Amino acid sequence: MTQQPKQTGRAPALRPARRAVACLLAALGAAAPTLAQAQVAFISSEKDNALTVLDLKTQAVIGTVATCKRPRHMQLTPDGKQLMVACGDSAQADVIDVATRKSVGKVGLGEDPEIFDLSPDGKTLYVSNEEDGELGVVDLASGKRSKSIEVGKEPEGVKVSPDGKTVYVTSEVASLVHVIDVASGKVTKNIKAGKRPRRFAMTPDGSQLWVTNELAASVTVISTRDHTVLDTIKFEVKGARATDITPVGITISADGQRAYVGLGKANHVAFVDVATRKTTDLVLVGKRAWGVGLNKAQDRLYVVNGLSDDLTIVDTGSAKAIKSVAVGRVPHSVVVVE
Repeated sequence: MTQQPKQTGRAPALRPARRAVACLLAALGAAAPTLAQAQVAFISSEKDNALTVLDLKTQAVIGTVATCKRPRHMQLTPDGKQLMVACGDSAQADVIDVATRKSVGKVGLGEDPEIFDLSPDGKTLYVSNEEDGELGVVDLASGKRSKSIEVGKEPEGVKVSPDGKTVYVTSEVASLVHVIDVASGKVTKNIKAGKRPRRFAMTPDGSQLWVTNELAASVTVISTRDHTVLDTIKFEVKGARATDITPVGITISADGQRAYVGLGKANHVAFVDVATRKTTDLVLVGKRAWGVGLNKAQDRLYVVNGLSDDLTIVDTGSAKAIKSVAVGRVPHSVVVVE
C-alpha cells in the first residue's frame, strides 16, 4: 500500500472578477511600462469567445481580449511575441500580438481543432482534428494546410520533439500514442497508453514524454529514446471515487524535478516527483481542475477550473492554494507571459 500524499490548501472562496484599466503615471521622467513588459496570464474562455488577462503581480483581472468562437488551447510562438489561440467552433487559430493584445491574423486549422504544437523553428503548426481523426500540418508562411496524417479516432494531444523530427499524437478512443516521423509523414509506432489519453508534457532534457490518461486516473511515462513505456503513475485522492480522478492538464518544471497534473473532477492538482514518480502533495483547487501553467520563477502554479469558472493560484513551495479568481465562463487553458 503506497503512502497517501498529504492534501493541502483549500481554494479560497470565489471573488468577483475586477476589471480595471492599468494606468501607471510617469513620475520624475520615468516612462510607464509598456504592455510588452507586463507580466500577465492569458486564460481562454470557451463560452465567452474571449481571453481573460490576469496581472501576475496584483493577481487581478485587468481586461479581456475578444477572439474567435470557443477558444481553447493556446501557445506562444517561439519568439514569444504572438499568442496563437485554437478556436474549436471557428476552425482556425487567432493570432494575438502579445504587446498590443490585438488580433493580427487568422490561420485555418480544419474542422474541430483540438490541441496544436509548433515546430522549433516556428514555421510549421501541427493540429489534431478530432472529428476527422487526423493530424493536420499547416505551413505558417502561407497559412495553408500542407498535409493531413490519419491517426486514431478522436485525437487530442500533440507534441513535437525538441529536434522537430517527431510528432506525438494521442488517440482518445484507441488509447494510443502515435509516433509520427515528420520527414515521411507516417506513423512509425503506436504506444499503448491508459484509457482516454489526453495531453503531453516532456521533461526538459527531452528523454521522457508524460501522457495524462483521463479515464484511467493515471499518467503514462514514455521513453523518447526507444518509445517504450517506463512507468504508469496512478493517482488516489482521499474521499474521491476513482472515476472522478480524471487527469488532463500537465506541465513539468523547468528544472525537470516536478510535474503538476490537474486531476479534473477530483478538484485537485497533484505534485509529482519526476525522479521517483511518486505523488508528494495534493492541493485542493476549483471544480474540474483542467489547464495548468507555471510562471518563470516556478513558484506559482496557475490552475484553470472549467466548472467553477475560475483560476486558482497555487504556491508551489508550500503546496497551498492562495487565491481563486473568476476568469470567464468555462475556462480551458492558461498561458503565462513574462
